[in-house]
Amino acid sequence: MLAIELNNNIIPRLQLEDTVGKALQLINDFKVSHLPVVSEEKYLGLISEDDLLDADNKKMLIQLLQNEFIDISIKENEHFLQAVNISNEYQTSVVPVVNEEKEFLGSISGQNLLRTLGNFSGAQEIGGIIVLEMERSQFSISEISRIVESNEATILHLNTTVQPETGLLTVTLHINKKEVSAVVSAFERYDHDVIYYFGEEKFENEIHSNYRHLMNYLDI
Repeated sequence: MLAIELNNNIIPRLQLEDTVGKALQLINDFKVSHLPVVSEEKYLGLISEDDLLDADNKKMLIQLLQNEFIDISIKENEHFLQAVNISNEYQTSVVPVVNEEKEFLGSISGQNLLRTLGNFSGAQEIGGIIVLEMERSQFSISEISRIVESNEATILHLNTTVQPETGLLTVTLHINKKEVSAVVSAFERYDHDVIYYFGEEKFENEIHSNYRHLMNYLDI
């Protein structure tokens, strides 16, 4: 999905002639951390609530704070995941969208990004989650797919992250089956490290585990 598809004009834009007081009121009204600043349709940057609060007085014009503008945006034809990266890196709930001439087209809100990311990851699909941990050299999509499909399941979504402390790869699988124990067992048979999983069996496994602990206690 491209940025322009998530773009809207609900979040207001500021002009250089607007006051700090007006900007703070808009930030409060729209529950955002930043607002875009525009001059003659050209995007100039984002101004943060913190920088506005640090201003000497609320009647100060936004143009006097241009040194505090954050020059971040996403082009209309870029993938929306770039907007997610920008939002995470700069801790902003607003990502401005511009064209090649850097004309302001609108903004993507953090809520819209989160909703789109959820749909993109298949979070709304019913199924189970299995999380593996491995060396990066061991990662093979074809092998993972083979193991899942051999148990009559399908991967709905696969995501990988690298743990900075260990360098190990965490592989999160979202499959189309709630009953994940057979798939988990298959991964373990092939010496894959399953660090945790979520499915219907998780609850049942906990019951069985508690039952065994109770029996062991009674034996004592």
